[in-house]
Amino acid sequence: MNRKTLVLPIVAGLLAPALVACGGGEGSGGHKAIVIGTTDRFEETTDAPAPFDPAAAYDIGAWNVLHSTFQTLLRLPRSGTEPVGDAAEKCVFGDRKNEQLRCTLRSGLKFSNGHALTSEDVKFSIDRARTINFENGPVSLLNNIDKVETPSELEVVFHLKSPDATFPQKIATPAAAIVDSESYEKDKLGNGFTTVGSGPYTLKTEAKDGRVVKATFSRNGSYKGSVKVLNDKVEMRFYDDSASMEKALKSGDVDIMNRALLPEQIGRLRTATDQGVRLLESPGQEISYLAFNTEDPSVKPKAVRQAMAQLVDRQELARDDYQRTSEPLYSLVPSGIAGHQNSFSNKYGEPSTEKARALLKAANITTPVPLTLTYTTDHYGETTEKVFKSLQKQLNGSGLFNAKVQGVKWADFRPEAAKGKYAVYGMGWFPDFPDADNFIAPFVGKDNFLSSPYRNPKISNELIPQSREAAQRDAAAKYFQQAADIVAEDVPVLPLWQGKQYVAVREKITGAEWALNSASELQPWELTRGS
Repeated sequence: MNRKTLVLPIVAGLLAPALVACGGGEGSGGHKAIVIGTTDRFEETTDAPAPFDPAAAYDIGAWNVLHSTFQTLLRLPRSGTEPVGDAAEKCVFGDRKNEQLRCTLRSGLKFSNGHALTSEDVKFSIDRARTINFENGPVSLLNNIDKVETPSELEVVFHLKSPDATFPQKIATPAAAIVDSESYEKDKLGNGFTTVGSGPYTLKTEAKDGRVVKATFSRNGSYKGSVKVLNDKVEMRFYDDSASMEKALKSGDVDIMNRALLPEQIGRLRTATDQGVRLLESPGQEISYLAFNTEDPSVKPKAVRQAMAQLVDRQELARDDYQRTSEPLYSLVPSGIAGHQNSFSNKYGEPSTEKARALLKAANITTPVPLTLTYTTDHYGETTEKVFKSLQKQLNGSGLFNAKVQGVKWADFRPEAAKGKYAVYGMGWFPDFPDADNFIAPFVGKDNFLSSPYRNPKISNELIPQSREAAQRDAAAKYFQQAADIVAEDVPVLPLWQGKQYVAVREKITGAEWALNSASELQPWELTRGS
C-alpha cells in the first residue's frame, strides 16, 4: 500500500466545499447513493500526471478507486487473506517451485467502453506497467516476472525469474489491474482522472484546478467477477479537514468515513450513538515509521540511527499523541502477521539516554547531532505534526540531538523523499497484501519503495528468496524474523506504531463491518441503506 503508500487510515479523494452543502445524491431506481467522506487528495502534478493510472498509482487512496473500477485476475475475498478469482476463474502454479502461474479467464469479460477483455489485455497491462517503470509506482510488485504468455484468448501464463509463493497475492493488487489495450498507450501514462476498466463500478469524476472535486461510482452492469455489488451508486465527498467531515457525518450529509479520523474524534464518536452514528473498531495492519536516507551525512553513521532507536518512546507517542488508538510497534512486520517479533524492543529495551550516549561516544560522534525531521502535512492525518513535535522533544530532551521539524505537502513530499532530499522523514504503509513479505521486501534491495540506498544482501539474496519458496506462509516466518533482527541492527527504518481500523457510520447503513478487507482496502460494494 504502499503501499501502498503508503499510507494510514484511508479511503480516497479531495475536498470540494461547494459540493458538500446538501444531502446524499440519488442512485439508480430513486435510491440515495451511499456517501463516503474523506480528506484524501487526488491531484495532477508533474510527478503524477495520472493519479488513477494503474502503472503509476501506489497509495491506498488511489488503490481504493482502482479496486472499484478495474479488475485483477485475483482479488482478496470479503474476509481472509487467500486470493480468489475475479477476472480469472482460477490461477494455479504449474510446478512445485512456484515459478509458473497459469490463469484461466472468465468468458465474456468486457471493459466499461464495451470492448472485449482477453488475455492479450492482461499481457498488455503487465508489460505496460513494467515498460513505463514509473519511479513512484507499484512496478516492484511485478519485477520478478520473466515473461507473460497468452496461449489462447482465455489463458495467461506467468513465468517468474525465481520461485515466489506470494505472486498470486501480488497480482491481486492494482499493480496488475487490467486496462484496455485500445485505450491506454503501451509506453506512456495517461492524463487526468479517467478510468477504462471492467471492475464492479464505472467512475465519473469532476476536477477543478487539477484536483478531483467529485467522484461518483455507478454499478457496472457488465461486470463479471467474484464481487457481489449490493448498491447502485456510491459517491465520494472530499473535505479540507476531519472536523468538517465529522460534522457532515453527524448531520447526515455523509453516510460513512474512515480516513482520516483523529484520536480525539474517535473518542467522541464512541459515544455519539444519540446522533445516529456508530463507530466500528478492528485490528489494523497499517504501520508508521521513520525512513532514513542512509547516505545523508547527518544519519549515515549507523550509530546515529541506533541512538535514535534507543531514545524514541513509542509508548508515549501511542498514549499521549494517539490516545491509545494505535499500538507501539517494534518491528516492520506488525502483530497479527506470521513473522512478527519485537526485534527493536529485544535489542534496545526501554528508552535510555545513557545507552544512546554510549552508542554515539563509541562511534566518535560529536553531540548534539544536528538533524531535520520531515513530515507530510496533508496525507496521514492532522495528528502527524503533533507526533513529530513529540519526537523532536524526545530527541532534543536527551541533549544528544539538535533536531528541527519541517512539514511539506504530499505532492512535493513524496517525489522529494524518493530523490533523497530528506535525511529523516515520516512515512506510513498499508500492506499491498497481508503477508510479512510485503512489510520487508519493499524496503530493501535495488528497487525498494523508498528509493533508499540501503542494501543488505543477506535479506535480499537469501532470506526473502528462501521465504518465497514456502507455499505454507507460516513456514516462512523464521526468515522474516531473521530479517527483522537485521533491520533492528542497521536501522534503515525505525518503526513507530501500528494502527487500528476505525469506521464511523450512520445507523441505517448496513455492511460497514465489511467495509475494509484484510489489507485495509475499501469495499464499497458491501454497503447498503437499510433499517
